[in-house]
Amino acid sequence: MCVCVCVCVCVCGYVKRQALYACNTCTPKGGEAAGVCLACSYKCHEGHDLFELYTKRNFRCDCGNRKFTELQCKLFPDKDEVNSLNKYSHNFFGIYCTCSRPYPDPDDQVEDEMIQCVVCEDWLHGRHLGCVVPDCVELQEMICESCMNKNPFLWTYAAHLAVPGAAVPVKEETGGDSNTDVPNKEEQVDDVIEPSCKRSREESSCRLKELQETGQKRVQSGAVFWPSAWRSKLCSCSTCQERLSEADLSFLFDESDTVLAYEKKGKNNEQKEQGHDPLMSALDNLNRVQQLEIIHGYNDMKTELKDFLQRFASEGKVVTPDDIRQFFEQQQSRKRRRVDAGRFYCT
Repeated sequence: MCVCVCVCVCVCGYVKRQALYACNTCTPKGGEAAGVCLACSYKCHEGHDLFELYTKRNFRCDCGNRKFTELQCKLFPDKDEVNSLNKYSHNFFGIYCTCSRPYPDPDDQVEDEMIQCVVCEDWLHGRHLGCVVPDCVELQEMICESCMNKNPFLWTYAAHLAVPGAAVPVKEETGGDSNTDVPNKEEQVDDVIEPSCKRSREESSCRLKELQETGQKRVQSGAVFWPSAWRSKLCSCSTCQERLSEADLSFLFDESDTVLAYEKKGKNNEQKEQGHDPLMSALDNLNRVQQLEIIHGYNDMKTELKDFLQRFASEGKVVTPDDIRQFFEQQQSRKRRRVDAGRFYCT
């Protein structure tokens, strides 16, 4: 992991998704919940009792703000008193699941996987989800029963989009002939498409409304597992967008919000850094002599920077902006000495 990126994360605003920690030493249970970024966990909280929170969305590092009465952030001391858009849960005090137990739990002898809800981002034991955990769960997203019940319209989507086997779908009774499970084409058209001219275009194009009108339901209990790309199948009409916005669920329209997308992006960036040298694309318009001079200078600086950063890595320290400035000041000083040493004067 690049330490420079960690420093940028610490000073930036609310980050779309990042790894977070909670410091039990600085903000123990009973105090205000707070989260710190990876860089601050190394630089400001070394040797402290930390809770690893994995990743959270739309979060800004709290290190050194009002919640830390006796600690000032060593990376960026000038911070807002509070990050009002941050969301906190009992996870920030080392407690997880509906059973409110720590992880790892020394008193729990049952081997059980913990799965994160994509809405509240709490971690729950598989046995406390109220449903059967499907196969390939690492490729699926889960919404816990509590979050489903807080947003009842999600149950409609679940009846059509959820992973089969996690819950049993049922068909709503429509009356009439008990031997007829599905209405004929004419009845279905009359049901779904009202002839009234008052029906707005928005209503007729609302996928959620269309799904509701099919009458297909599922048992509204237990967590729900969702397959890959399920978010792209949510209705995005103006009414549904407003509904998700009011419920603070607009992120469900963003497929890059998923943890899988976050991990995939990290792997792609790592591979790109290993296989791509940005120097090559900058040399196309230079002559041979200029290309060689730049390549030699670039390689020298690259080697020196690698050695410089290696010292911090071996000591487990985070690189600060002051350290980077000091490195380049030393580079400039060495360059000036080389230029001065190469001058010749006639007498």
